[in-house]
Amino acid sequence: MKRAPTLTVRAHAKVNLDLRVLGVRSDGYHELRTVFQTIELHDTLVCAERPGPFVLKCRAPGVPLDGENLVWKAAAGLWTALGRAGDVRDTTIAIDKKIPMQAGLGGGSADAAAALVALARLWIGPSRRVGADLTLIPLLREVAATVGADVPFFLSGGTALGLGRGEEIYPLVDLPPHWVVIVRPPFGVSTAEAYTWYDEDRAAGLREVREFQLLPVPWPSRAAQMINDLEPPVLRRHPEIGPLKVHLKEAGATAAAMSGSGSAVFGLFRSRTAAHRAIRPLSKNGAKATITRTVSRGEHERRGRPIARRR
Repeated sequence: MKRAPTLTVRAHAKVNLDLRVLGVRSDGYHELRTVFQTIELHDTLVCAERPGPFVLKCRAPGVPLDGENLVWKAAAGLWTALGRAGDVRDTTIAIDKKIPMQAGLGGGSADAAAALVALARLWIGPSRRVGADLTLIPLLREVAATVGADVPFFLSGGTALGLGRGEEIYPLVDLPPHWVVIVRPPFGVSTAEAYTWYDEDRAAGLREVREFQLLPVPWPSRAAQMINDLEPPVLRRHPEIGPLKVHLKEAGATAAAMSGSGSAVFGLFRSRTAAHRAIRPLSKNGAKATITRTVSRGEHERRGRPIARRR
């Protein structure tokens, strides 16, 4: 009798090349227009079938290992969508966490999407590979949208426009390759905090002059202007973010901004040498800087395939 395989899958982070808050919807969520960009920085998930209750493992401090984790929610949602009765079970998932938490890099959502792809193969079988089986794609997208607003993006990756709550994904021409320097300050910002601060500032009548940063590259899309409407309210509560962005631009970044709801700031560089020069002075006073690169949609599809290993 063959043992069930263990599946290893990468969960790539993202940055937001643009994020506009267009208003508050009738359901209480914010209406968004954002441009997502996959980056090489990634977590790794190891999924295996094992009799008994569903188990989630992670050594990183602060990661919930219960139903609050988006991976758990994704697994439970897919379990139900496949018509399986009761609570999700007979599976264990271990997360090797490299994407900083509460940084606006989408780590939790990326993990959830990667889990959906791996579990679909683990539970349904390798004969129906995600991406090749067109009947699985709508199912995974449907489940992903119930788990988190940006989870559907991580199923496709690359450069994409996100509308609605961020769950309506429209692929764009991939941004030309860039090196990315990410600086995570010694504090995090939750998504709920960032949007609460945005609403408070709007109610107080605070407005910002937007700084357009068109990327000087041969790229047909002008949907991304490196504007983040959440950046000003976060910056008011955490002014330490401002100098990080200034340093990135002074170091040669073609553009720099806060990613998502923060707290991480990133800069785009055309050369690896320039990115390495910029990173050295940034890892101080508790901040952590790292260098990564953009990932195209095609590369994301290849790198995001689960790899099977017999135990």
